Amino acid sequence: MLSHDRIWSALDALAERHGLTASGLARRAGLDPTAFNKSKRCGADGRDRWPSTESLAKVLDATNSSLEEFMRLVRGDRAPGDGAFPEGAFPPQAGSIPLLGFAQAGSGGFFDDGGFPAGQGWDVVDFPVQPSEKPGVYALEVQGDSMLPLYRDGDILVVEPGAQIRRGDRVVVRSRDGEVMAKVLSRQSTKSVELVSLNPDHPNRSFELSDIDWMARIIWASQ
Repeated sequence: MLSHDRIWSALDALAERHGLTASGLARRAGLDPTAFNKSKRCGADGRDRWPSTESLAKVLDATNSSLEEFMRLVRGDRAPGDGAFPEGAFPPQAGSIPLLGFAQAGSGGFFDDGGFPAGQGWDVVDFPVQPSEKPGVYALEVQGDSMLPLYRDGDILVVEPGAQIRRGDRVVVRSRDGEVMAKVLSRQSTKSVELVSLNPDHPNRSFELSDIDWMARIIWASQ
């Protein structure tokens, strides 16, 4: 399982999950930007070169990823961005996707480490795109007025965990203490995330990456 090719493929997949190149992943982890280049994966003598445990630890810390999550990539259980549901997750329904209210989303047991639906208590809702075309997406129902004027109480936000996130994207973020919010990504560095509030009456937020449970891009909303 821990082959040279699988370890490097997992690093490439982790970079893709975060919208980075291999060089970008190394830079985010505070390493030499060329450390993960394909040309560095074999020595001058033709022998395989492996990433060090220190490098892997820095990458996991910089991307807020767990060792278990990385090992899933090594095994090939779920490639980032393909949207596949992990084993044991809430199963997708034909013509519909999992649905949960924002208040429930703050409770434990509804998501796995990657921010995918898991456990019991999910409802389902119809989605205009077939799940086979966008597997892995799920829906959150807006509750309250904290996201006005963009999103109203009862609106449905469709979220794609693992999708590439860029500055200016609307995202759903779950903090380590269980707070779930919809914001606009203003800036993300190797250590922190800055979020702009959708409602001018609510403050913008800043988090250390270590305080973020997961962040996923909003790809569709009922209006």
